[in-house]
Amino acid sequence: MKVKIKEIKVETNERIQLIDITNQVEEFVKESEVKNGLCLISSLHSTTAIIINENESGLIQDILYEVQKVFPKDEKWLHNRIDDNADSHLASAFIGSSKTFPIKDGKIIRGTWQNIFLLELDGPRIRRIILEALGE
Repeated sequence: MKVKIKEIKVETNERIQLIDITNQVEEFVKESEVKNGLCLISSLHSTTAIIINENESGLIQDILYEVQKVFPKDEKWLHNRIDDNADSHLASAFIGSSKTFPIKDGKIIRGTWQNIFLLELDGPRIRRIILEALGE
């Protein structure tokens, strides 16, 4: 079994932002030489999430709007007594900070309209994402 791990860094420039990382993930899987197995994409931050969806500008704006509506920054969150980013932590906890894709014939298997995004929830920052490919 092969196991390859790589850390990528993504610089964000908005407080809440979607960054398409599909090409970086696909390039990593190609370089890993894993032909069949799994690819794990995991953010190392408690105020980000990894999501899968279509890279269409209207949908991206809808997602960002909905995240802010469901987890409003100006809510009286208890965590805000310590740090003013409870909304970001909650969104990350409910959305999730990792995703796994199958690898077949050296490529990740994803739907036609499925792209991989880092969802920044407390930027701007430099974010670290671990990519891991394992299999044969």
